[in-house]
Amino acid sequence: MGWKEAAEPVLTRMPAVARPEGHVPFRRKLAWTAGILVMYFFLTNVTMFGLETQTASGDFYGQFRSILAGSAGSILQLGIGPIVTASIVLQLLGGADLLGLDTNDPRDQILYQGLQKLLVVVMICLTGLPMVFAGGFLPADQQVAQSLGVGVGGVKTIIFAQMFVGGILILFMDEIVSKWGVGSGVGLFIIAGVSQQLVAGLFSWSSLGGASGFFPTWIGIITGAVDIGSPLSPGGLSDIFLGQGQLLALFTTLLIFGIVVYAESVRVEIPLSHARVKGARGRFPVKLIYASVLPMILVRALQANIQFLGQILNNWTGLPAWLGQYSQGQVTGGLFYYLAPIQSRGDWMWFLGLTSQEPAQILVRVLVDLTFMVVGGAIFAVFWVETTGMGPESTAQQIQNSGMQIPGFRRNPQVIEKVMERYIPQVTIIGGALVGLLAVAANMLGTIGQVSGTGLLLTVSITYKLYEEIAEEQLMEMHPMMRQMFGN
Repeated sequence: MGWKEAAEPVLTRMPAVARPEGHVPFRRKLAWTAGILVMYFFLTNVTMFGLETQTASGDFYGQFRSILAGSAGSILQLGIGPIVTASIVLQLLGGADLLGLDTNDPRDQILYQGLQKLLVVVMICLTGLPMVFAGGFLPADQQVAQSLGVGVGGVKTIIFAQMFVGGILILFMDEIVSKWGVGSGVGLFIIAGVSQQLVAGLFSWSSLGGASGFFPTWIGIITGAVDIGSPLSPGGLSDIFLGQGQLLALFTTLLIFGIVVYAESVRVEIPLSHARVKGARGRFPVKLIYASVLPMILVRALQANIQFLGQILNNWTGLPAWLGQYSQGQVTGGLFYYLAPIQSRGDWMWFLGLTSQEPAQILVRVLVDLTFMVVGGAIFAVFWVETTGMGPESTAQQIQNSGMQIPGFRRNPQVIEKVMERYIPQVTIIGGALVGLLAVAANMLGTIGQVSGTGLLLTVSITYKLYEEIAEEQLMEMHPMMRQMFGN
């Protein structure tokens, strides 16, 4: 008996959100999406009971929060981290062909979804337990322990239980959006978190020291309320471009927006015609960023998990100097330092005195991060395409099932697959590597609101795709015959 037969009774009974039996009207989809978004914002503001208030403002994930969503100290402390980590494990197992699951088979689809949910539960425990019980990342409130009479261990158990519930909630919230809403929950939560940071970075006002956002700061500079050096001096130029003026951050943000929107529009369009409806034609677009930027979540989440492991080991058992050196919770040397991604200008601009690290160390770290993102982006893009039914074989079968064919070629899935193989594999690798390169460059130059480069890339690309999906839904709503012709 194989593992599928042994695990089937458990995996097929995993709780799941029911799929809609028929077509879901567009307005209802928007209502479900908006409702889940409101619930997400509400949960990110629910602080876990029993947690020390002085630590609730800190964030262990730091710059990774842009892609892992959630909120530090809230019931959604883990964000989408367990979902993403489970996806990494499944993609690696699927890429090595160790699962033996055919995602085109309905039975195997149910097993795959059940296995993913089970892995998410496991990852919630593997991430949450060390965070609460080891290393002191989320210390329990002594006063709460005394008032309840359960001891510190009891309060930590309560904290973990809340974190566990939050992890399960975000899993099913993602599933609701995927089945009943527009887009995906994971993408929606990333957009929500990054948009908050961008709006704050542009318009926020500091309660004590005057303006802090980009526009309030420049109002202060123009009116003289914010003091900067002379624009003709090196110090003044540094203030304007790298300091309070944030001109470089604004330029980088706008540049990333422009590049991603342009890259999303670059595509190879394969002409299609309907086999039964004369005159019905269409095009299958193979975009430059064919696998989207979502594989970048997997790459950055892998880096986040590596750093999380280093912090846990350092706080729990201590690490030898060659493996990792930490100061105030930040890695400053050793192997884990070189594996840490470049997060801001302060990590590499030694020539401006922003870091005390040696230039040779910084150069090695930049090269490692660049290699990790470019190569990892290409590899995970290939895995993503194969496991989400976007590969040449799956795409050819979808075109065949929709009644379409490529003009000038026989209406045969194998023939369509050969045509797709000319474009999809190469474009997938190039697009994945390009997104990795853009993410590193954006991190190195900095962005408005201190959003990570990967987070900004994800937000722009997901928003663009969400816009396309909404336009497609509206078109289908206006012309129901198109839905019958091309499938739901």
